[in-house]
Amino acid sequence: MSQPVPSQPDAADRPDLLGFRTKPVSFVRRSGRLTDKQKRMWAERHGFYLIDVPRAVARTSVDPEFVLDAEAVFGRKAPLVVEIGSGLGDAVVEAASSDPERDYLAVEVYQPGLAHTIARAERAGAALGQDGLRNLRLVQANAAELLETTLPAGSVDELWVFFPDPWHKARHHKRRLVTAEFAALAARVLRTGGTLRLATDWAEYAEQMIEVMEADEDLSNAHGPGRLAPRFEGRVPTGFERKAHTAGRAVADLAYVRR
Repeated sequence: MSQPVPSQPDAADRPDLLGFRTKPVSFVRRSGRLTDKQKRMWAERHGFYLIDVPRAVARTSVDPEFVLDAEAVFGRKAPLVVEIGSGLGDAVVEAASSDPERDYLAVEVYQPGLAHTIARAERAGAALGQDGLRNLRLVQANAAELLETTLPAGSVDELWVFFPDPWHKARHHKRRLVTAEFAALAARVLRTGGTLRLATDWAEYAEQMIEVMEADEDLSNAHGPGRLAPRFEGRVPTGFERKAHTAGRAVADLAYVRR
């Protein structure tokens, strides 16, 4: 995940901007400074990786009329993997570089994280002898809106949500990403037989995830009701996960299949 930086007002907090969001979001809008190297990389390469989506009421919103055509974006028809909250790009870049038969879409709201992901992708592409990592694209957007209207129904092969903000204080639980509404949106975009993979280091959040996922009639626990999944090999260990282990928090992996 990107490091905390001073928050900046989003349209949801500014009546002088386009309008108001009607629902809480699972993130606090931040605007961090890019290093000089990141600025150069962003200027040169964000046009290749970043999908320019039309906005609605906020800088991280998506116009509900916009529908992503993945085949046009990637220039081919291939299974699509989407990572929500891709952070610094550890997992998605490793997956895209080692799995060229599938296309990968990283969803992140923080520009420093996106810039770091682009830098990782450039190094991975160069190692493969490519001008860029061709099966990876990024989008800067609120995940809930992306799942509700931007991605076509049944268009996603796998959906990843690794270490979403736990919002551990009870008064902030309304901001959590993984809710019953999220379960329904995930089921909407997954193809039949597609997989939703989740991971968290907060035991109480894992219990909530299990509760809301197994209450959704379109999703089935891949390992049996109420059971955790083995650690997903495609989830690259990160500094964030190591900090969780150091703090004594166990990581829970979950996997659900679209019926």
